[in-house]
Amino acid sequence: MTITSAVKHKNNPEMIQIYIDNSYAFSIPEEEYLRMHLYEKQEITEEEIKTIREEVNVKLAKQRALRMLAARDRSEYEIKTRLIQLGFDENAAEGAVLQLKSIGYINDRLFASKFISDRLKLKPQSKKALVYELEKKGISPDITEEVMNEFELDESLIAYRLAKRKYGKYDVTDPKIQRRIASFLAHKGFSYDMVKNILEQMIEDRNR
Repeated sequence: MTITSAVKHKNNPEMIQIYIDNSYAFSIPEEEYLRMHLYEKQEITEEEIKTIREEVNVKLAKQRALRMLAARDRSEYEIKTRLIQLGFDENAAEGAVLQLKSIGYINDRLFASKFISDRLKLKPQSKKALVYELEKKGISPDITEEVMNEFELDESLIAYRLAKRKYGKYDVTDPKIQRRIASFLAHKGFSYDMVKNILEQMIEDRNR
C-alpha cells in the first residue's frame, strides 16, 4: 500500500490527513506524523496502519481529552464531538472516550448531577430548561430523569425568586412590567400557569 497524499485537516491544521492508494485512511497529529517519519515513507503496511488507528491516535486523543477535562467537566458527547472537531477520526475519539469511561474520568451521571447542582446554585431555572440543557450535552433521557428525581425542585419558589430578584423594585401592578416578568419567566422555561401564579403572588405581596 502506498501513501499517495498527506494534507492538513481543514478544521485543524495541526492534524494531517493521510491518503493511501488515493483513498482517505486516517488523520494523525502533525507532531506524530513527523516523529514517525511518515513524510519519508511511500509504502505502509496494514499492521502499521492498524497501530496508528488503534493505538497511536487513541492515545493522543485520550491525552487531548484529559486536557479538556482538566479545564472543566464535560459529558461523553461533548468530549467525543470536540475530538472529532479537532480532526481525530470517530474511531479514535470513541476509543479515547471508552478508555476514559472505564477509569471514571468520564461519567455522564456524575456530570449531570453536578451540572444540575451548580445550575440551581448559580443560575436557577425551570426543570424543563435544565432537561433541555442536558439534552444538548448528549445526556441520555434515562440518566436525566434519574438525576432530576434526586433533586427536590420547588419550581414555584425558583420562579418567584428569579422574578423578585429582577423585577422586585418595579411596580408589578403595571401591565407593561407584568408582560416583562411573564416573558422573562417563560424564557426560563416556566409554564403559563406557573407564570400566572407568580404574577398573582407578586401583586398580592405588593398590596399587603
